[in-house]
Amino acid sequence: MTWIKTISYDDSSGRLRKIYDKIKGPENYIDNILLAHSLRPHTLEGHMALYKNVLHHLSNKLPKWFLEGIGVYVSLLNSCSYCVNHHFEGMRRLIGDNERSEKIKTALTQKVPEQALEAKEAALMDYACQLTENPSSLVEDDITALLQAGATEGEILEVNQVTAYFCYANRTVLGLGITNKDEKLGLSPSDSSNIANWQHR
Repeated sequence: MTWIKTISYDDSSGRLRKIYDKIKGPENYIDNILLAHSLRPHTLEGHMALYKNVLHHLSNKLPKWFLEGIGVYVSLLNSCSYCVNHHFEGMRRLIGDNERSEKIKTALTQKVPEQALEAKEAALMDYACQLTENPSSLVEDDITALLQAGATEGEILEVNQVTAYFCYANRTVLGLGITNKDEKLGLSPSDSSNIANWQHR
């Protein structure tokens, strides 16, 4: 599950138990990436606040399935199968079309998002790719190109933040040996209307 000790829900107490109660899924289920923070509950709180605000906030304008797709792409680029598995399942559920979802995943795996997405979406995926693989190469003209492709500045910011979050999450996973063993894939804090609701459903 991880290369370091973790504290299960049943063995938790104090501050950690309070945080677990805030994020747990059915039957007190906690994702392995969240369990990995259990020795330092304050970093778990920080992770969840960032995750909820960046990916699952009502004020985002891009569709949630697309933001999940950004997470899938960044995780593919970083070879983080844990996050690919989780967030592809989330994207697939939100799209509600298995064939389309698989087509998008295949295009992202092959680094040709334009084969499965609209022009603006593909341009934003390309930005996420460049930000993941070679961030220092980005220049103002890259943002201008996104605007010309139909993205708004706010949408660019959303993709910037989701990309940055997944680079963080991928490194958390890869650096601690977190796996999908015994996991329920695709659960997320899906109540976007309540920023304080972190429960995974």
